[in-house]
Amino acid sequence: MNPVPLLVDTDVLIWHLRGYPSATRRLDDLGVLTLSAVSYLELLQGMRNKAELVAVKKMLDRRSAKLLPVTETITLRATGLMEQLTLSHGLQMADALIAATALEHRLGVLTANVRHFAIVPNLAVEAFAP
Repeated sequence: MNPVPLLVDTDVLIWHLRGYPSATRRLDDLGVLTLSAVSYLELLQGMRNKAELVAVKKMLDRRSAKLLPVTETITLRATGLMEQLTLSHGLQMADALIAATALEHRLGVLTANVRHFAIVPNLAVEAFAP
């Protein structure tokens, strides 16, 4: 059975940018780096200086990252997930959009925050341990 292609969650990218070898190896194993536009925006939100911005852009460029935009369909799917899971499980907007992006593109999610995504029906989640 072929493994499910993966969308990389923001936390894994942060571990890689902080120099954790296990994160770098896992990204290397993926071959294609695919992420939601939401993850890129989260990385930008966490920037402390211009050097970090340059590092992020270089990393994404070096890995020929595929950035998946938030579309109307993804927004509608994320809205449904939040209506279903926010009150009961605390699903947050960014995670709903990332999960909806993965579902829409038939991808699993690689994340260290398994708890955030395990509640999403029909979403394959691969745990990452830094």
